[in-house]
Amino acid sequence: MKKVAEEESGFTRLASFVCDCEPFTEEELESIEASLSNPNNKRRFDDLTPRRSPRRRRLPESLIALQHPNISSLSPRPGYSRMRLSAMKFSGRIMYSRTFDSVYKAAAKLLQALDEKNREIVQSAIGFDIEWKPSFTKGVPPGKVAVMQICTDSSHCHVLHLIHSGIPPNLQLLLEDPTVLKVGVGIDSDAMKVFRDYKISVKGVMDLAFHANQKLGGDHKWGLSSLTEKLLSKQLKKPNKIRLGNWETPVLSKEQLEYAATDAFVSWYLYQAIKDLPDAQFTDKSGEVDGLRQD
Repeated sequence: MKKVAEEESGFTRLASFVCDCEPFTEEELESIEASLSNPNNKRRFDDLTPRRSPRRRRLPESLIALQHPNISSLSPRPGYSRMRLSAMKFSGRIMYSRTFDSVYKAAAKLLQALDEKNREIVQSAIGFDIEWKPSFTKGVPPGKVAVMQICTDSSHCHVLHLIHSGIPPNLQLLLEDPTVLKVGVGIDSDAMKVFRDYKISVKGVMDLAFHANQKLGGDHKWGLSSLTEKLLSKQLKKPNKIRLGNWETPVLSKEQLEYAATDAFVSWYLYQAIKDLPDAQFTDKSGEVDGLRQD
């Protein structure tokens, strides 16, 4: 099968196809001509057409789809477009702290950076997430919050190994400060776990799933991955071997650090994308949108 293409309006368009079909023989052509000239000839034209040869090839389905884009049987398989989305990954600096002193210093840097931002904007927002060691034994509860990741911008992300350091007073001050907005998907559950494990109340939280529904409309149960695909057209990979791995390990691996930092970064980035969207308009049965009658 040969594909003939032409350039039109700056893009390549499939113009036609040339089929490698076998030509009629001289005998068949003479018979066809005799049939057409004699209306009383009962021999059908279909009988004169050559039968399909086993050597003849069919058009590839991908090319058929281009000519017939509405054929439902050729619609992409589930996950087809997702496979082509580029992966979301934090490419800034990851600052890993695992002792009390290093976490204390990291929290001091965070507070300083947020104080500088507060001079420019009304409220600072940080991407927030936590990790813990899961339990696969019935009756055995999961581990305490082992890792807390905080991202303040696209260049810096702190990964705090709390299972070894604990929570210093200045980090507690940051977590309990309602003027510092902590953003993430399912962040209310994360805040409850921090309270159960460390008796610290995380204040000033915003669930990005709820925030997205306010902007996009509906009541969709977003996850961090699905929201990333929807708004950023990126794929957020969540390999189980890392997500469900041992976060209480003495030292986090490079893969664990990248995973943790990326989650917090994506939360921060999604917040920046969502907050600038206009609020969704909801129409009630009376035809009113936001209290205005629609003609």
